Amino acid sequence: MVAKPKDKAKPIGRPPKPPALKHAKAMNEIIDWISEGKTLRDFCRQPGQVTFGAVYGWLDKDAAFAERFARARDTGHDIIAQECLEIADRKAEDYMVLADGREQLDREHVQRSKLRIETRLKLLAKWNPKKYGDRLQVAGDAENPLAIQQITRKVVE
Repeated sequence: MVAKPKDKAKPIGRPPKPPALKHAKAMNEIIDWISEGKTLRDFCRQPGQVTFGAVYGWLDKDAAFAERFARARDTGHDIIAQECLEIADRKAEDYMVLADGREQLDREHVQRSKLRIETRLKLLAKWNPKKYGDRLQVAGDAENPLAIQQITRKVVE
């Protein structure tokens, strides 16, 4: 008698969802969070949320999610830039009322606001230098770039 090879037992139940579908809700929450100018680190620190490493794993494996994430980051950067304007325009908090009813400039608040704006602008320049960085130009421009010439000297004896 010839023994028949055993067939592998089929798993019972529904097949597992692909990772993109399984984590679609968390991915959408991350995209919404990032597009509001908030950090991924703060999102992952919330109780019950995915880890920082898991998100970067998804970014490596899922090109569509990575593209959405990049667009959300760009939108988030615009939100941060708008926050700078809001901070600069808040004048009411720049003055404090003294005990005798007079108003006095709150220098500490003004300096703190300045620091908040400068920090955001520096981060934006690092994160997205093409859009928010300083444009440095040595000489020339896009149509007339700087020409480099090699000059050789003849030694006269």
